[in-house]
Amino acid sequence: MSNKDYYAALGVSKTATEAEIKKAYKQQVKKYHPDLNPDSKTAEAKMKEINEAYDVLSDADKRARYDQFGADGMNGAYAGGAGGFGGFGGADFGDIFDMFFNGAGGGRSARRQNMARQGDDVRLDVKVTFEEAAKGATREVPLTRSENCPDCGGSGAKAGTGRITCSHCGGSGQVSSTQTTPFGQFQTVKACPRCGGRGSVVETPCPTCSGNGRVRKQRKIKINIPAGVDNDSRLRMSGEGEGGFNGGPSGDLYIFITVEPHKYFRRNGDDILCDLPITMVQAALGDEVEVETLDGKVKLTIPEGTQSGTSFRLRGRGFPKLRGYGKGDQNVKVSVITPSGLTAEQKDLLRQFAQAGSGKKPDNKGKGKENKPKGFFNKIKDSISDNK
Repeated sequence: MSNKDYYAALGVSKTATEAEIKKAYKQQVKKYHPDLNPDSKTAEAKMKEINEAYDVLSDADKRARYDQFGADGMNGAYAGGAGGFGGFGGADFGDIFDMFFNGAGGGRSARRQNMARQGDDVRLDVKVTFEEAAKGATREVPLTRSENCPDCGGSGAKAGTGRITCSHCGGSGQVSSTQTTPFGQFQTVKACPRCGGRGSVVETPCPTCSGNGRVRKQRKIKINIPAGVDNDSRLRMSGEGEGGFNGGPSGDLYIFITVEPHKYFRRNGDDILCDLPITMVQAALGDEVEVETLDGKVKLTIPEGTQSGTSFRLRGRGFPKLRGYGKGDQNVKVSVITPSGLTAEQKDLLRQFAQAGSGKKPDNKGKGKENKPKGFFNKIKDSISDNK
């Protein structure tokens, strides 16, 4: 759904406080919870919308990004809505139902336990180099997750056996207890502790998964990192998360990107920044130098009289635009290096240049002869080059 209005989904204003958002969320849950609206696709869809809205608006950072960019500009900030009611960002609605109704929905909980449910989403943190972020890369990374047991197909029962009616609850999935108080008798209904609300138990547990129906497996997952990613970019791989329950689909895998710093380059949006030290002779007379880029060295012309701190732009040498066309630029900032450890001859040449530039005659070291500034520069250049 494009241009989602999370505030409208919860029925609050854009200035709603955290407490108001939480209160509105609870009210919506009471109204649209699937256990209260069995077999209602409308209620199920509404519940997903409410869960997504609350996940964003209850988080200060996500809410600020949503207020600025809208739902389409969240860059994957929400990671719970697509994963159904589970996932690392979602809520356990069975617990919410018990909180509101004191466990009185045992029958509904039993039905929920037997329903096909999507598996949890999984988060994976991946580090990439500066070059990989700029050019893209393919990685194979290890991932440990729960999957349906290959021997029992996720049923939890040994091959050739199945599930039988729970003797503790008689198949209802719930048990009741009566408590006498000064105010009268109160009956409490809860999910059966033996079958967990399913109404049935495994006759003979599968030896591979011990009746759990799922096993932990480590896999090699190939991920494609697109060119232009930045720190905190999120990639989604559908169906690569935890295995589902009762034949339900697997959750999703969310990959969080961290870009390692570069020894020479820095990043500013889609642009690359770097520093280039030059000598004062290069700055004064100009020069042609080589500059490092992500695609190799290129020539850069330093004009005469360049001042320290001047920036030069290399167009199209930056990062690819992740959500657009073209590339950013590379900005090269020059810094003029003042020489140190000068010889007596070099110092003398600099004094002569300074005096010639001011219109004064050289001191006794210049022996009273007037000199042209260009001649001094050539001497200084040659002298400094000989001293390297």
